[in-house]
Amino acid sequence: MPHPRLPAPAHGEVLLVCTSYEDGKARWGGALTALGGRREGDTVTLDGGVRLRLAEHPGWDYLHGGDFPALAAADGPAPQVIVHADIPVVFGGDDPLVVDMRDVPGRGVRVAANDLGRVLADLASGALRFDELVQGMDRWGRYRGDGGAPETPTPTAVVRTSFPRLPAGGGTILVRTDFLDDAGWRALLGALPDPELDGDPEDGEYGDHVDLDPVVVDDPAYADLQPGQVPALVPPGRSPDGHTTMVALADAEALADPARPLLVVDLYDTPGQVARVPLDEAGSMAANLEIANMDFADFV
Repeated sequence: MPHPRLPAPAHGEVLLVCTSYEDGKARWGGALTALGGRREGDTVTLDGGVRLRLAEHPGWDYLHGGDFPALAAADGPAPQVIVHADIPVVFGGDDPLVVDMRDVPGRGVRVAANDLGRVLADLASGALRFDELVQGMDRWGRYRGDGGAPETPTPTAVVRTSFPRLPAGGGTILVRTDFLDDAGWRALLGALPDPELDGDPEDGEYGDHVDLDPVVVDDPAYADLQPGQVPALVPPGRSPDGHTTMVALADAEALADPARPLLVVDLYDTPGQVARVPLDEAGSMAANLEIANMDFADFV
């Protein structure tokens, strides 16, 4: 069933979208209290004068920031950003997720609730660019957070646009993005396990090691795909029993390095954030993300 489109915000407003519901009722948790500001009906006016328009619909339950570009209002220009009250915000008390809807639609950065008004006002005025939010993230995906710098900074460059949707379904998707190093690509494919030859993980034959068993996408249509562009390409409507766990990019560095360090992209906590993970550890990463045993930031 198609998901309902997002409403078009009024001039000077930014949508605050809830994606957590129980019995059809929005669960905001402590998100609205943490924002402070002045509440009037369905709007919250933050310090700096930015108005947040509360947006609720049970059809958005469990959607992620990368899903928003496909659901933008059909009429009028796309909003600059959307603020997302997702499950980490509602249940974990995390910072709100600010989702880019214009420059690289679908990528996101978490911004402290008490700093949100200023950041949104600076984005609207042009005093701040979304690229600067991404470049200012700590390893937890928080703008100007205190978690320390990520080992692999998230790229902000865009080489080209207009990519097709990625395949639907569960598990991990491995996407080739470099088409100059054929030998490196063959070597990477050769290092993937053969499911017909490997044992059953439930029998304990793998020990502590988990092989990566991805859906492989080898299509020049994805040449030069950048991490921030990935979340919007995963089909919306993911659910706990059938969702894409992670997307790994086989870029030039992954093909040239004997360790095959894949550029893995966060789809949920901070859409578009990256971690550089050697191929022989990527299966363990996928398994731990699948069962929520570790967060993406643990690998960052």
